[in-house]
Amino acid sequence: MEPLPTNPSSTNQNDDVQKNKVLAAISYLYIASLIILLVKKDSPFAQFHAKQGFVLFIASIVAGFVPLVGGLLNIIIFVVVLVGAISAMKGKWYKIPLVEKVAEKINF
Repeated sequence: MEPLPTNPSSTNQNDDVQKNKVLAAISYLYIASLIILLVKKDSPFAQFHAKQGFVLFIASIVAGFVPLVGGLLNIIIFVVVLVGAISAMKGKWYKIPLVEKVAEKINF
């Protein structure tokens, strides 16, 4: 995963955030993350959020196979998805704890 911008106020990075914050928020809608990962390769902001959304998507699938606590895990994942989507809509590069560590290893 590309590192967070060192100067988030630069014009190009600000333009990227403004142009792609809706797609970045949509990328938290599970399978949409994969589509955005493949379509918006030119947007570091969309990629950042789509990778986190993809990790949450996979975590949700895995949680579905865990007896008894899977439902609770999916509720927690849903709350984290909302936090990520809201952060994206606000134009923030919010690193979701634990999720971001896995997401930075994703390369499409």
